[in-house]
Amino acid sequence: MQFSEFLSSRKALMKALCAALQEHYEYVSVLGVDVKAKSVRADRNSSSISAGRDTECGFVVKMSDGKAFFEYSLDDIQGDISALCAKMVAAFELNAELGCNTVGNVHLTDDPLTQEFSRECDLDAYTDDQLLSACKETCQMLLGKSEHLLNAIVSVGSLEVSKLFITRNRDLSQHYAWVNGMMAAVYRDHGKVVQSREGAYDHTMKKVLADLPTLCDKLLKKADALTRAKAITPGVYDVITDSSITGLIAHEAFGHGVEMDQFVKDRALAKEYVGKYVASPICNMRDGAAGVLSAASYFFDDDGVLAHDTQIIKDGILVTGISDLASATQLGLPPTGNGRRESSRRKAYARMTNTYFEKGNDKLEDMIASIKHGYMLFETNNGMEDPKNWAIQCVAEYGIEIVDGKLTDNYVSPVVMSGYVPDLLKSISMVSDDFKVIGSGSCGKGYKEWVRVSDGGPALKVKVKLG
Repeated sequence: MQFSEFLSSRKALMKALCAALQEHYEYVSVLGVDVKAKSVRADRNSSSISAGRDTECGFVVKMSDGKAFFEYSLDDIQGDISALCAKMVAAFELNAELGCNTVGNVHLTDDPLTQEFSRECDLDAYTDDQLLSACKETCQMLLGKSEHLLNAIVSVGSLEVSKLFITRNRDLSQHYAWVNGMMAAVYRDHGKVVQSREGAYDHTMKKVLADLPTLCDKLLKKADALTRAKAITPGVYDVITDSSITGLIAHEAFGHGVEMDQFVKDRALAKEYVGKYVASPICNMRDGAAGVLSAASYFFDDDGVLAHDTQIIKDGILVTGISDLASATQLGLPPTGNGRRESSRRKAYARMTNTYFEKGNDKLEDMIASIKHGYMLFETNNGMEDPKNWAIQCVAEYGIEIVDGKLTDNYVSPVVMSGYVPDLLKSISMVSDDFKVIGSGSCGKGYKEWVRVSDGGPALKVKVKLG
């Protein structure tokens, strides 16, 4: 795999456009994006190969006159650069009313840096036919293992990203890939039909294709257990969260809640709690594209800021939020490398990347043994948060009852965990010494602006309301 030939062919034009616009604006950046995404899928009755949702190619120009930010999106950069520059400048003439509502004092640094970033990947080693055959074979293997299967779905989604970022002093490129594999079962037994899933994730196709077939037995065992699952009796319980649910808590509690463009708009209660205790003293949480290798790991963000590993909570204290270039500038803070766009046609927002709790010192078996009656919760279903009021709701696919310090065979599904964020986080009393980040997700800001994310961490022991 190589960096995008298309972006390479436009590099000189990007530099020329940047230089031309620099005559009119204090700061100019040009971002070129070429993303190739593919989805390969097979089930009992059909199979398909399609372009993934992330596929796109285009450019976005960000400018500042020292008072405001301006952005202009293009499908291509070509032709008369002077004429293009004049068209863009004319598009951003502010009338008197808009001119009175600018941010002001937007003075950006443009430290010199020229660097090419890349991560080893192997997507070119596999043809479409090979990937489709692998999905079909694994699907048939799974179907052959149980007469209770109504259907089985096996899919592999790949993402190849090339980005080029140009300013007066910066020339950055990055090229990397990510692969998500998924296996799902539609299973009928005990008078009930359920769905269950397993996943494999890596930056190489080889590992994902090798891991998926090994998950068949685990998937079927879980599906069978879910057909016997009952509804939970609502109440407040001692709970152990697996890494998936730990990640969901991190994502919803102090992921969205500390996206600092919400600080600028006074839409996040977290703004008032920086430097204060918001969690148990044994709680530490991070976000960053450089923190771990997962689905949201890149080398620089869409504002050209190098990837960070940001400590959000340290020993229970809220340290900082995560920011894009615009929100950081408005708040007078350095950006954290979290400026992300759904595509080159959309503006950059402060967005999560890899969001997770740090591991602790407790053994999982000791955590389970410490509970007289409660549940261990597994597998993210979905979640919601309210950054303004710090309410949170997290849904787990299932829970397993704990009685007298031991996991039982009693499953409950689904399970809704809800409460006030500081109450939940301050109730953390044990943190396991293992750690996992799950890289299959996408996240919207509100109901739109979707980007790839991951989350996870160790197991947590918390006291929380379930229903």
